[in-house]
Amino acid sequence: MKKIIVVAVLTFISFGVKAQDKVNWLSFEQAMEMSEKEPKPILVDIYTDWCGWCKKMDKTTYKNKVIIEYINTHYYPVKLNGEAKDDITFQGKTFKYQAQGRRGYHQLAAAIMKGQLSYPSTAFFNTERQLLQNVPGYLEEKKFEKILAYFNKDNYKNTPWKEFEKNFKSAM
Repeated sequence: MKKIIVVAVLTFISFGVKAQDKVNWLSFEQAMEMSEKEPKPILVDIYTDWCGWCKKMDKTTYKNKVIIEYINTHYYPVKLNGEAKDDITFQGKTFKYQAQGRRGYHQLAAAIMKGQLSYPSTAFFNTERQLLQNVPGYLEEKKFEKILAYFNKDNYKNTPWKEFEKNFKSAM
């Protein structure tokens, strides 16, 4: 009987540890709905299937244990394919896939990036589901950790970036 309890406890613990092995990605709609019920900032990773830097960010930055824990604790994280074909409704407007040449784009991704389609891009929304900033390009772990902390809570409201960056204490 004791062996069964020990095995059950170890299994439970391993599931708890595994939960922090990856970012708990949500759909855009799920994140908006969850943020409405329990306010939390939203992080949107805008990517495409063909983007090499997007894949590199997935394999490095989004695999870092400090980054994973920080995102899962402080944000509702969203993976948004910049070329997704499904409709997404946000703030009363339905955004659709827009065919263009060999590849098209999703109107929501284009709206978030203000028409500058650059992949990967990381967008930050506040607890009121308003876009704060879109940060284009690949972000390595140490830089990304600072950016995550800056847009969490109200750091971006109270502290200029240069001052925040200078005083930031990394957990890595």
